Amino acid sequence: MKQASDFLVIGSGIAGLSYALQVANYGMVTVVTKREISETATACAQGGIAGVLSANDSFASHYEDTMRAGCDLSRPEVVKMVVESAPQAIHNLVDWGVKFTLGENADFDLTREGGHSQRRILHADDLTGKEIERALVEAVRNHPNINVHENHIAVDLITEQKASACASRPNRCLGAYVLNIATGEVAAFGAKITVLATGGAGKVYLYTCDPDIATGDGIAMAFRAGATIADMEFMQFHPTTLYHPQAKSFLISEAVRGEGAILRTKDGHAFMEDYHPLKDLAPRDIVARAIDQEMKKSGADCVFLDITHKDPNFVRERFPNIHQTCLKFGIDMTKEWIPVVPAAHYLCGGVKVDLWGETTLANLFAVGECAWTGLHGANRLASNSLLESVVYGGRAAQRSKELLPQVSDPAPFIRSWDYGYARNSDEEVIVAHNWDEVRRCMWNYVGIVRSDKRLKRALRRVHNIREEITEYYWDFLLTSDLIELRNITTVAELIIRCALFRKESRGLHTTLDYPERDDLHWKKDTLISRAPFTEEITLSVF
Repeated sequence: MKQASDFLVIGSGIAGLSYALQVANYGMVTVVTKREISETATACAQGGIAGVLSANDSFASHYEDTMRAGCDLSRPEVVKMVVESAPQAIHNLVDWGVKFTLGENADFDLTREGGHSQRRILHADDLTGKEIERALVEAVRNHPNINVHENHIAVDLITEQKASACASRPNRCLGAYVLNIATGEVAAFGAKITVLATGGAGKVYLYTCDPDIATGDGIAMAFRAGATIADMEFMQFHPTTLYHPQAKSFLISEAVRGEGAILRTKDGHAFMEDYHPLKDLAPRDIVARAIDQEMKKSGADCVFLDITHKDPNFVRERFPNIHQTCLKFGIDMTKEWIPVVPAAHYLCGGVKVDLWGETTLANLFAVGECAWTGLHGANRLASNSLLESVVYGGRAAQRSKELLPQVSDPAPFIRSWDYGYARNSDEEVIVAHNWDEVRRCMWNYVGIVRSDKRLKRALRRVHNIREEITEYYWDFLLTSDLIELRNITTVAELIIRCALFRKESRGLHTTLDYPERDDLHWKKDTLISRAPFTEEITLSVF
């Protein structure tokens, strides 16, 4: 079965939906999302979106905070463009119906988070992402040119080289093969322009505060299609997720520390003053490493976040969702310290794109967490991610509208999915076992602090699992679990290879073998790619 549209958007978070809304008046848009449309990482975002909207703030200050947090690996031209685009991007969200929390005089209630020198975070209580997703979904549902396919998972990108089985042809993206999870049917979704907006890859790790959908699908598909991937060694671990056996790594927003919460050891020591002048408002990479070190020193299972010195009514009103969730697990944050641990959270690397969201593969764009734009460098500044998503959603839409009249119809090159001799699997236990093994391997050997010995051990194990999955993949009919397992294994190997390649410690990448930052040789980004039709992997810097 084949379907066709002008624009194919894979993913339904803030990046994908804001893009869809801005191109929908210029052609037909298909949005493919592997769960229900609102089940996204965007909907889980508690903190907010950063932007200079106060007379006490400045673009220069936001720029400097971003560069400092990114350990000077952020691209200056990208940072400048994004922070200066923030006011318009935020007004676009308001025009689409997003209701941010207001303070005195009906102005936006601006808060502060770690790494920011000013209060510049807009929020909707402590469920900012949920409010943004609500408004965007409503706008998308009401647009006649946007068709949404829920419970559909992309399998692979369709490229002209692969379709024609000719490596000498100029390569371009023609759309994607997509599995209908309910029926098991794979359809070819052709499009003149394809946009990856698939989010992050936190589920590569055993412990993550990301939703179950964060399996690195867009990055893995782009890599297999021949697009260049960048900076995969920089996985951000959120410092504070709720430590409770039934909490499933519930995230305790950085905004809690922004409002004065203090990190303490079990005996009450406020340890962040030992690690950074900003104490509890230090950038996330520093806070996560500090917590990791304190836990290793004491053998403790967690540390604690203390906001009991603040007015209880303020805490309940400012953090209603976090307060209620903690109560559900028997913790009253107005009276008790919250037990917290780090967990995998945000991938600063991804599919390499330019200032307009274009990848190295023609007619393929990437926006949101699955994209590497150069904004985050070696460590993301809090609340810059939602901002990046909506800014690049708009820029990719602008470039797509310019490009659309020049793109020829991809339909003649698209073939239907070939099921071959694949059969229903009777060994689902293999998928479950490999899924668990990859994630445990990544947590144990490719975590907050790394070493070459651990990374090489992880590479051997993950590479062997990937080969086993490849054999299994072609023998059996596809399921969403198998597709996601294939993708997390691919992304895991990309992370490991990039981490082995970088011979320094910078930001989110800390290695015992190269403990110092090396600006002379490594103030560069890591690139990894695979030539189409081959397994040859190339690593380089730029």
